[in-house]
Amino acid sequence: MSAETIQTRREWLLSERPASRMQARLGRAYVAWRRFSANRLALVGLLIILALVAVAAFADVLAPYSPTVGDLKNARLLPPGAAHWFGTDDLGRDIYSRIVYGSRWTLYVVILVAIIAAPIGLLVGTVAGYAGGWTDAILMRITDIFLAFPKLVLALAFVAALGPGIENAVLAIAITSWPPYARIARAETLTVRNSDYIKAVQLMGASPFRIVLRHIMPLCISSLIIRVTLDMAGIILTAAGLGFLGLGAQPPLPEWGAMIASGRRFILDQWWVAAAPGAAILIVSLGFNLLGDGLRDALDPRSGDQ
Repeated sequence: MSAETIQTRREWLLSERPASRMQARLGRAYVAWRRFSANRLALVGLLIILALVAVAAFADVLAPYSPTVGDLKNARLLPPGAAHWFGTDDLGRDIYSRIVYGSRWTLYVVILVAIIAAPIGLLVGTVAGYAGGWTDAILMRITDIFLAFPKLVLALAFVAALGPGIENAVLAIAITSWPPYARIARAETLTVRNSDYIKAVQLMGASPFRIVLRHIMPLCISSLIIRVTLDMAGIILTAAGLGFLGLGAQPPLPEWGAMIASGRRFILDQWWVAAAPGAAILIVSLGFNLLGDGLRDALDPRSGDQ
């Protein structure tokens, strides 16, 4: 592709008077990508998350051993080496294989929590901000009740009531994760509900339901995406904490928090049993934080073009 063609396409994307909605959307996406790619740490975070997705997708190919079946007689608590890159645990299972398969459970948790918590927070926040009055007061007081408790403590209470298990842990984390999203959506709604744009839609006869669903919620999505991405690290740590306490994923599932819990007995002599899953949690959490910082810079409409 020639330099003139590239320049022509760039000018088309950056046109101040787009000829169609598609051109306007592509132009906004291009500007956001330029802002995002200018942040080197954000690109590092993106690469980490893409690597996590690739590892989870190809775990059957990348893992040389079974994540649940070990050689208790010949491979118990072996140090890292050529045969077992990250060593083995107290049941003779390959830790590298368990971490690779554990990436699937990590993605399972963060994706389900985001799918459950983000829409709930978006709905509660936009309805409260647009309706105002008693509706706003009741919904926000409920939100304040959830925010009054530390997330891990509240998640522990819900898991204790629901029972241990990865599905119940996901549900408990989702229940405790939606209030910040509701706060953000309400703040965004309050800034636009009296704008000329919304007034014009009201004069055209649109119902409150349609205004909230079609015109206010889309304006809140970018802020919500940023907050959800930044919260992924906290979600992973909360899930790992529940697994560490025995209330999350149950044996023999290769969940990273549960792996740390099983390895804490050997932390002094066989350090690799707990260190390897701990390093995996650290790297993935760092990747989500870096990605979230980059998305915040790229999607913030108040940021200047870089």
